[in-house]
Amino acid sequence: MIRRLPDTNFYLHSLAPTPLAAVSLNPGDTPIWCKLEFLNPSGSTKDRVARYILGKAWREGRLQPGDTVVEASSGSTSIAMALACAQLGLRFIAAMPEGVSNERVFMIRGYGGHVRFTPKADGIYGAIREAERMAAEENCFLPRQFQNPENAAAHAATTAREIAEQIPGGAVDAFVSGVGTGGTLVGIFQGLRETGSPVRPVLARPIQLTGEAEAECCSFSSRIPGVVDSVSTIFKPAEMTTLQIIEVRDEDAIHAARLLIARGFPVGPSSGLNFFAAQTVAQGLGPNARVVTVFPDRMERYFTTELFSPYR
Repeated sequence: MIRRLPDTNFYLHSLAPTPLAAVSLNPGDTPIWCKLEFLNPSGSTKDRVARYILGKAWREGRLQPGDTVVEASSGSTSIAMALACAQLGLRFIAAMPEGVSNERVFMIRGYGGHVRFTPKADGIYGAIREAERMAAEENCFLPRQFQNPENAAAHAATTAREIAEQIPGGAVDAFVSGVGTGGTLVGIFQGLRETGSPVRPVLARPIQLTGEAEAECCSFSSRIPGVVDSVSTIFKPAEMTTLQIIEVRDEDAIHAARLLIARGFPVGPSSGLNFFAAQTVAQGLGPNARVVTVFPDRMERYFTTELFSPYR
């Protein structure tokens, strides 16, 4: 039987813009402009990165139907890559540290992807080494999300331009984001600067309190998955001379995420982190500040995590 490959034309076009919503949780608060990235096809902002990197490789002939893509990721990037590969007729393998939530594994497998677990003790570094080994020995395409400048370029070309078109007045005072690969903060900051916006980059850093569980996959905090330290070569703080760092207690980030969910925003913990930090920035800039952040992913990949413990 001849396998019929999917029509890829729709995939190689740009994603539809996600909304930019003015969000405040309390009367009198300065609204935070939030990019609702959980509305992307696989439920996260990583759809932009997957589409950009794989689409470019496809158009340049570096990927062909039936090829294998392998990537190291603890969650959203693997899910986005699995969806993208399903749409392009590619095989996908995720290298993931043991201990990630089952929901993420189920989503990858649901899109036809495969998961190879690496020892939890090795963190994301072990997954990266395994992905590099598979790429070399099994002739797989390796996106290298933590190193590939196309990660940031995807956000400069799409997310930042959407924000510039959607924000009242076209200018942003500050953009706030946590850092995993660094692509979101670097790309959107660069993209907004290219549109003439006088934007200040702000890093939202979760702080793990003493006595908590070991952090997942090199995260700053075990409670905010995907926000990691010392992995990315895309994010170079020394090159962002105006960078501001806002430290957020992980319990405040989790609480903010639950409040956002209760207001109808189906988000994960990193959205709570970003929103709490953005509120702090807005308080310092005043009531007319245009502070932008992203809600990076959707809540369903966290149903068995602490985020939903009060509801079980």
